[in-house]
Amino acid sequence: MQKQKINSLVWFRNNLRVEDNRSLTNAISNSDNIIGFINLDPRNFAPTKYGFKKTEKYRAKFLLESITELKSQLDKLNISLIVTHDYLDKSISRIIEQYEIKKVFLQSEWTRDELLEESYFPENVDLIKDFDQFLYSPNDVKTLYENIPRGFSNFRKKCEKYLSVDDILPIPEPLDFDNKIPIDYPIPSLSDIGFNLFDVHKKSVFKFKGGEINGKKRINDYFFNTGNVSTYKLTRNGLIGEDYSSKFSPWLANGSVSVKYIYNQLKKYESEVDQNDSTYWLYFELIWRDFFKYVSMQHKEKFFSRDGIYGDEKQWSTDQKTLSNWINGKTSEPFVNANMIELFETGFMSNRGRQNVSNYLTKELKIDWRIGAEYFESMLIDYDVHSNYGNWLYNAGIGNDSMPFRKFNPKLQSERYDPDKLYEKTWLND
Repeated sequence: MQKQKINSLVWFRNNLRVEDNRSLTNAISNSDNIIGFINLDPRNFAPTKYGFKKTEKYRAKFLLESITELKSQLDKLNISLIVTHDYLDKSISRIIEQYEIKKVFLQSEWTRDELLEESYFPENVDLIKDFDQFLYSPNDVKTLYENIPRGFSNFRKKCEKYLSVDDILPIPEPLDFDNKIPIDYPIPSLSDIGFNLFDVHKKSVFKFKGGEINGKKRINDYFFNTGNVSTYKLTRNGLIGEDYSSKFSPWLANGSVSVKYIYNQLKKYESEVDQNDSTYWLYFELIWRDFFKYVSMQHKEKFFSRDGIYGDEKQWSTDQKTLSNWINGKTSEPFVNANMIELFETGFMSNRGRQNVSNYLTKELKIDWRIGAEYFESMLIDYDVHSNYGNWLYNAGIGNDSMPFRKFNPKLQSERYDPDKLYEKTWLND
């Protein structure tokens, strides 16, 4: 087979979009020809040390939907997307050799698994990285902090006061048609990567599909069609229904939309429609997302360690029966059980639920927090390494909580957030 010489590769990781994509924009500006690349490594769908699949069916389905949308969007730009289903090191070797790749443009990552992936590229290939997953640029944050503070409030106040958010990058103009390669790489199906087809649960609060267009549609609906963002602060702790919170997190997690895009639309809404405590609170949550990314960047492997980021030694259990009861919703607490069953059946759980079940597992049942974090990694549609592990550290009392001994009472939480027991009845009465 005759080789087609391609100048550069855009390796899509958690930036599955064409608008506000710095790697894509830079590649187009600094290359003669480019192709896109995504690899679905079998290791990312295999069991980990605690026995959970690294990625379960819910996120796998959402990911494939997102990739399908990305391929369609890139096709409009005359950019081919190569999607492989093989061990990443093998896929990289084949693609680089076949297309004589010299430069790879990618979003910069810093956690263990992601750094390992980067090591598979040969030394004669230039990796051109950029940070494109933040609200506030790392270069700007470094001017404020030599070390990220333990508490969120200090971080938030200084960012709000001193920093600004960069403008979003537009969708690039289409390249010449001859940029496309003649070979089509089909996107693997759900069954190809080891899952049976399934229908979204009828009670699921997250029935949306993945991809940039669907993400933007959800944002537009939540902001401009319904105005639900104006009551976000009041409804964000709800448990039933698709509009009790923004539900932006799955698209943010795999980068189908950028955090700056959401911020841009929020500012537009505040300018044209309404600005109140609720619209601010959504911005507040976007800063929280940044905060956990910076915490993980600073503490590196401690972010995943048994004793947490500050070395708080605790006695953790790994009792399998206790853990199984928690996973399967068979504890003594109905509110905890309902949330765990919802997660198992749908791949989603409210933020209120996540706080309660993680706090209960670590502070009541004394189970090693890393097991719970890994179970969430497996099950959640919106899994994000920084937010997931950061929140688990927080709720286990070995992270950034200013009151590390904080312990929720599930009965009181249920009375406050599910006073009529509608949520518990939804998931416990099947």
